[in-house]
Amino acid sequence: MPRRIVQLLVGLLLYGAGCALSVRAGWGVDPWTVLAEGVALQTGIGLGWVTNLLGALVLLAWIPLRQRPGIGTLANVLLVGTAIQATLAVVPPAADPWTGAAMLGGGILLVALASGLYLGAGFGAGPRDGLMTGLHTRLGWPIWLCRLLVETVVLVLGWLLGGTVGIGTVIFAFAIGPLVHRALPLFALDRAEREQRRAGLSAPGTPADRLPA
Repeated sequence: MPRRIVQLLVGLLLYGAGCALSVRAGWGVDPWTVLAEGVALQTGIGLGWVTNLLGALVLLAWIPLRQRPGIGTLANVLLVGTAIQATLAVVPPAADPWTGAAMLGGGILLVALASGLYLGAGFGAGPRDGLMTGLHTRLGWPIWLCRLLVETVVLVLGWLLGGTVGIGTVIFAFAIGPLVHRALPLFALDRAEREQRRAGLSAPGTPADRLPA
């Protein structure tokens, strides 16, 4: 359990830092950050705080979809935007396109690594991912279609509000799925293995109640 909690917290903080790097790169950001940027520009609220507020609003949409948040879901709402805000405070915008490209690549890799960490901890999906799975469950549409429709609406709305859309948005969209697919096996805590540990099967002679969950 301590490992899972640390993995969750580190993953969420790194996720926010990766998003902030892509913002500072200036090449365009992922659809949800485009929306957060647009709202931040229109309201004057910091981008990170807007990200937290949007996460809370998305979480409310879980109610009619009958989705149940986990500890990781709530932590996501509180920590990702906070990490974005903190990183933006210390990382300046890219000085030139090459630096921006490096920051974009680093940001995407960091988001993928962070996704593997916090999803692998097994404390529940983030509010945006839960929205997709909730729509899939309620409407019967494929996950990819739910994601495409939601993120298209989010992207267009964010762009209309002034959010940054560019080649980085496209690169993020195509790269993040395969990268997260690679990262997940590195950090996923297998449920069957955890059950074996509870039963004391993975360490003969060790009391089950002293083994990690």
